[in-house]
Order: sequence, then structure tokens, then C-alpha cells
Amino acid sequence: MEGFHKHIVVLEGDGIGPEVMREAIKVMEMVNESLGLQVTYSKGLIGATAIDATGDPLPQSTLDQCEAADAILLGAIGDPKYDNNPDAPVRPEDGLLNLRKSLGLYANIRPIKIFEGVQHLSVLKEHVIQGVDFVIYRELTGGIYFNDKWTKGDVAADTCLYSVEEIKRIAKLAFEAARGRHRKLTLVDKANVLETSRLWRKTVDAMKADYPDVLVDYMFIDNAAMQVIVNPARFDVILTSNMFGDILSDEASVISGSLGLLPSASMGHSSRLYEPVHGSYPQAAGKDIANPFAMILSLAMMYRAFQLTAVSDAIVDAVNSCLKKGVATEDIFRDAPCKCSEAGDAVCFELQDKLTQSGTIPASLGSEK
Repeated sequence: MEGFHKHIVVLEGDGIGPEVMREAIKVMEMVNESLGLQVTYSKGLIGATAIDATGDPLPQSTLDQCEAADAILLGAIGDPKYDNNPDAPVRPEDGLLNLRKSLGLYANIRPIKIFEGVQHLSVLKEHVIQGVDFVIYRELTGGIYFNDKWTKGDVAADTCLYSVEEIKRIAKLAFEAARGRHRKLTLVDKANVLETSRLWRKTVDAMKADYPDVLVDYMFIDNAAMQVIVNPARFDVILTSNMFGDILSDEASVISGSLGLLPSASMGHSSRLYEPVHGSYPQAAGKDIANPFAMILSLAMMYRAFQLTAVSDAIVDAVNSCLKKGVATEDIFRDAPCKCSEAGDAVCFELQDKLTQSGTIPASLGSEK
């Protein structure tokens, strides 16, 4: 598309990160070629590979690249040689934490969607997960994880602190997301006990007037944790604080049946990072058996943020077509799995067909911003 150019930084990371990233790049390059887009990329080091090369899990050169990029794709972080060494001065995960902090990535966005053909893998019964499609907006840089902590003898404390501005900036993202979906937002808190939760509720309540088309309801965290299991289809957009979001997103991740199907995004004022939910899975590294779908779906989230909604939808549809046809890695179809590279090829095949059908997607790109 004439005039469209974005530059992204690719952080392959550790374990299966390079393998799943290779398949996402394969998809991206096919989209570029098919639609005439200019999405270029450069690579940077992070995590264990960065420690091995430089001694730093987030080298300054990588951070400089990320600060200048339109988006960041991250594969996976983690290596057992650091996990098993309690005396390690730095750890791979420090690279991701430092990157989030340096870029001000205050919002973590995790969609939970049930794909056709894999409902049987969910820990929940099929009638319970029918139609499940919601997204969690988790505040990522504040709350109990990031404020004052102390221990004095047999007593310890963790301070939970939030400001109105911290709440408003992520609530705005959640409201706008709800407006583009099914126009329902659920604030999850513990306002019957916590002062910070009461501030969240007061702030969100005041913002409702700016979004009269969005239905807002409120739910305590204990009830929300139960509803995610017994009635997950009731949710559209969930907005919540850091700790509650950490718990809910991990709980919700089991609904889909495989971590290999779950993408995520972390957003700040000017930076956006996209990564699969799964870890580095070092036991599978180099074996061409890892599931690349979550990385590819993270790429789809990137295109959506670029306002190329039709491209994003086509990638999601291509993954769904693969699953319906029984094409997936061993975590999905254990009896007849394909390789990681074959799964990426299959997505490209399905996507090529969707990109060329009646010219619908190139035409729609013309109206995108």
C-alpha cells in the first residue's frame, strides 16, 4: 500500500523463541509481498542470549532500537541454566522487566478466544466455552508489584498505590476497545475492602459519561475468578489492576486448551510490544515442534494496532482454518502433529488464499489510516 511504512524490532529471545518468530516473519513477509506493504525489521538481543553475548539481559543497543521502532515482536524469555542458579547476578527475565519499565508499557492486553476444532482441549465443557471471546486489559506498571516493600523481623509489607492518571490511561484503552467490540466493559476490583479499588471504581464511573454507548458493570475479583470458569461467555472487555489482572489472565489462559494459541500485547504512550503468552520451553528448542500460532496471532495484534484490521482478521482466520483442518503442532493434535515450520507454511497458504479472494483485503486497506 503506497505510503505505508513501519519498522519493527524483532527480539527472538531464548528457547523456542527463534523458531516461532521465524514463522511469524514468514507470514509478515508474505503479507508485505501480497499487499505491497513496507514493514521492515531489524533484530536485537534480549534475555539469556543477550547475557551470553554481552552480560546484560537488555543491552543498551537493543533498548535504543526498541525506543525508535514502531513496534516490537518478542519470542520468548528464559533459560534453565539461570533458573537453576540462585547466585546468578542477572536473569533473562530481567531483560523483559527492564524493557517494560524503560518503555513505559503500562497496559497488558490478552485476548481469550476459542478457536474452532480445538474446543475439546479446553478444561471446561464445550457448552460452557461456546462463544467465548473476551479480552483482558491489565494495568502493568503500578499497584502492589511496583510500590514500597519492606520487611522488619517477622513483619513484611507491600504497598498498593494507584493514581487517577494511572487508572484513566488504561481505562481509556479498555473503553475504546469495548466500543469496537460488543460495547461491554467489566471492571474487576475489590472495592468492598480496598481503597485503591474504590479509586478505580470512582475513576471508571466518572469516565462512563464519555462512553455512553458502552455498558459498564462492576465485579469483585473473587466473583470474577469464578465467573471466568462457570460463565466465561458473559465477558467482553475486562479492565483490572496489575495483581488481579495477573491472576485472571493466567486463569483464563487454560480456557483455550493450549498456551500455544494465546497472543498478548503490552502498550505504552509511544511503544507497543507483542509476544505469545507461552514461555521459552527449552526442552523443545531446536526440534521444530513448537507451536507458532500464538506468535503469529501476536503479529495479527500488531497489524490491528497499525489500523490494518482486515489484515489482522485474515491472519486470525487463517489460523482458524488450519485448526479446523487439523493442521497444528503436537500440543494441539498429538496423534497427527505437524512441525513448527509446517504450521507456519500452512498459515501462509491459507492467508494467501484469503488475501487474493476477490481482492477484498487490498481494497479495504485503501480506507485504513
